[in-house]
Amino acid sequence: MSSIQQHAADILAAVEDGRTLTDALADAQQRLATEHAGSRGALQDIAYGVLRYRSELLWMLRHLVPRALPEPAVERLLLVALYQLVHTRAAAYAVVNETVNAAAHHAGGRFKGLVNGVLRNALRQKETLAEAARNDPLARWNHPQWWVDRLRVAYPQDWQTVLAAGNTHPPMTLRVNHRLEAAADYAARLAQAGLECAVLDGQALMLARPVPVKELPGFADGLVSVQDWGAQQAAHRLQLADGQRVLDACAAPGGKTGHMLELADIELTALDIDAARLERVRENLNRLGLSALTVAADAARPDSFWDGRPYDRILADVPCSASGVVRRHPDIKWLRRPEDFALLARQQAAMVDALWGLLASGGKMLYATCSIFPEENRRQLDSFLSRHADATCEGDEQLLPGPRHDGFYYALLAKA
Repeated sequence: MSSIQQHAADILAAVEDGRTLTDALADAQQRLATEHAGSRGALQDIAYGVLRYRSELLWMLRHLVPRALPEPAVERLLLVALYQLVHTRAAAYAVVNETVNAAAHHAGGRFKGLVNGVLRNALRQKETLAEAARNDPLARWNHPQWWVDRLRVAYPQDWQTVLAAGNTHPPMTLRVNHRLEAAADYAARLAQAGLECAVLDGQALMLARPVPVKELPGFADGLVSVQDWGAQQAAHRLQLADGQRVLDACAAPGGKTGHMLELADIELTALDIDAARLERVRENLNRLGLSALTVAADAARPDSFWDGRPYDRILADVPCSASGVVRRHPDIKWLRRPEDFALLARQQAAMVDALWGLLASGGKMLYATCSIFPEENRRQLDSFLSRHADATCEGDEQLLPGPRHDGFYYALLAKA
C-alpha cells in the first residue's frame, strides 16, 4: 500500500513531466480511494501546497541537503514532508515515519537513514529555516524568477501584492441564479444551513469558508453555481438583451455560458475545440435547466462552424497563460515558460481576427483572458485596434488578483 506522501510525490513527478495538476490529482485520487478511504482532501492539500510553496521548500531542502540527491523520487518525498511539517498541523512523528517508510521503496532503501536525519533536523530548525526563507527573494515569492521580473516591470506599485495573492487560498464565490432567486434570499438559505457568507454585488456571494458543492442548498437544482467574482464580470460587460444572437467562443467548462443564459433570453452557441470539455458545458446547462447549441470546433476557423448569420454579441475568452488564476492552479507558474507568450499571442490574434468577421455591424465583442501579463491583454488590444479600422474600444480593465477575485482582463469592442 502506497502512503499519501508517495501519492503526492507521484503527482509532483507528473507535473514535472508536463501534466496539469488537475489531471494528475484526479488520477492519484482514484488510486487512493482503494487504499486510504477519506484521504482525498488531504492529498489535494499536500499536492497544491507543495506547488504553492515550491521555491520556499526547495530553499529549505538545499539548506538541509546542499546537493541534489541522485534519486529525484526521494527529493520529492522530502518536499512533501517539509510542506507537512512547516505548513500543516500533521503529527510530526507520523510525517517522519511515513516518509521514511516510503523512502524504503526507492533505490533499495539506501536513503532511509538520510531521510530520517534530514526531517528530524528540519524539525529542530523549523522556525529558523522559515525565517531565513522569508528573507530570500525567490523563496519568499514562490514564483519563477522570470515571472517575478515581468511583474515588477508591468506593475511597479503592485507586483508584491500580486505575487502574495498568488500564494493564498482562493475564495469560494457563488453566483445565484438570477432567474430563480435573489442573492439576499439565497444568503438567508445559507445562514439556515450554518454557512456564513458576504454579498458582493448583484448575484455574487462569497463564502466565509469553502465547502463541497453538495452542501450548497439547491446546487443540484441549478439554484446556484460556483464562479469567481472576476469571472462573473464577463456576462455583465457584454450588455446582453433578449433576442440577441450570441457566440461563446472557448466556452468550456461553461460557467460564463450559464451566466449569460441566466441574464437574458438569447440564442446562444457554445463553442469549444475540445469535444470532451464541451460535455462539461452540457452538464452545467442541464443542471441549470438552460439550453444552448453546443459545437466542437476551432474558433479561429469559422468555416468549420459558422452558418453565415452574424452574431450580436461574441465572448472571445481566448487561450492564455492563466497567470491570473495561479492560486487555484499553482502548477501553472511552474509549467509556463517565457517563450510560451509568443505562441499564445499568435493564437489570440488569429482567434479575435477570425471572430470579428462574424460580428454584426453595431455588435460588440468582449475580449477576455484570465491573465495578468500586458502582452496578452492591453498590447493585444492595441494591436487589434491597429488592424481593424471598424473597431472601437468602449472600455478595458485589468483585474489583479486580490481578496475578492482572481486576475482577469476585459476589453469591450464595438463594431461600426
